[in-house]
Amino acid sequence: MIAKKMKRQAARAAEMDSKSDRNKVILGLSGGVDSTAAALILQKQGYEVIGLYFNVLSDFCMNCDKNVAEGRKKAERAAQQLGIELVYRDMSADFDKIVVDNFCSEYMSGRTPNPCIICNPEIKFRALVEAADELGAYHIATGHYAGTYYDAKADKWFIRKSANEAKDQSYMLYRLTQEQISRLVLPLEGYSDKEEIRTLARSAGVDNAEDKDSQEICFVDKDDTYLDFLSRKGCKAPEGPFLDAEGRVLGTHKGICSYTIGQRKGLGIALGRPAFVTEIDADRNAVILGENEDLFSNVVESTGNILCKQINNVQAKIRYAAKPADAVLSFDDEGNVKVVFAEAQRAATPGQSIVFYDGDLVIGGGFIR
Repeated sequence: MIAKKMKRQAARAAEMDSKSDRNKVILGLSGGVDSTAAALILQKQGYEVIGLYFNVLSDFCMNCDKNVAEGRKKAERAAQQLGIELVYRDMSADFDKIVVDNFCSEYMSGRTPNPCIICNPEIKFRALVEAADELGAYHIATGHYAGTYYDAKADKWFIRKSANEAKDQSYMLYRLTQEQISRLVLPLEGYSDKEEIRTLARSAGVDNAEDKDSQEICFVDKDDTYLDFLSRKGCKAPEGPFLDAEGRVLGTHKGICSYTIGQRKGLGIALGRPAFVTEIDADRNAVILGENEDLFSNVVESTGNILCKQINNVQAKIRYAAKPADAVLSFDDEGNVKVVFAEAQRAATPGQSIVFYDGDLVIGGGFIR
């Protein structure tokens, strides 16, 4: 069964390869400085660039119509200044079903999701590949700070770290499929400084050279909060107990959606000493409080893992902003991974991703359990 599926996929890839123009690339164009600079670099490299702008905002998002119109106008302006064609796709229905529903269910289950991790393979890069197939392009591209690498011996594609360590986004791309990575061009890989990107945009005379980086959660408006967004989606967790590690009641929390592991500020409880969220127990509707040292552990378990390469000694990151740390992996028959770090990590958070590296290559990752 698996062999037949692989043959069908290989046949489809060969067919698309024969029909596609390797000089044509579909670029995710938001209208921001990174994607605009990516277009400029691709043009200098001789590619025919077509921009793709897709909308993910639905009626649940505050100021939806205004933000959709402004976002599209910004992308259209960038495309005009770049002298490229821009195509538009409305992905809001799929985004709501795949990304937002997961976002809501994770928070209601006491976990802290990262919606970009889900969106990248299921929405953004899927839309890019579909548009490339429709328009006869082989390559897709984005303005992510990362690269790709093909291991001919293993016949596998990998996401690779960016030269810009501070901006490296390889962590966010670990769930991309082999087809997506094999067709992907990441023009910003070699740029070690964001100022280089702004200088490139300035020299081309585009309007967005000084634009600030985009906000973390694209579907939560700057005047909105994620809690208000969840409430509009019908997700409002009831109040429950703050507990200590022994189960003693310390007070009443506002609902488990309001908290995340490691949180200290905004707890709404005064104990006369610093208190940190060390656990969220959805079954008991309880938030467990403890000391800062209670947040450190050498062991993290993950589920829903995707692995391009199965090795034991790796470096791993438990969140996007964390530094990779030495770790040893072990695997069970159900696809779960046990990660033992050489040094204890702080506040490994269920729902977030743990990503594994072999040198500068992303070899996989999963969701912290």
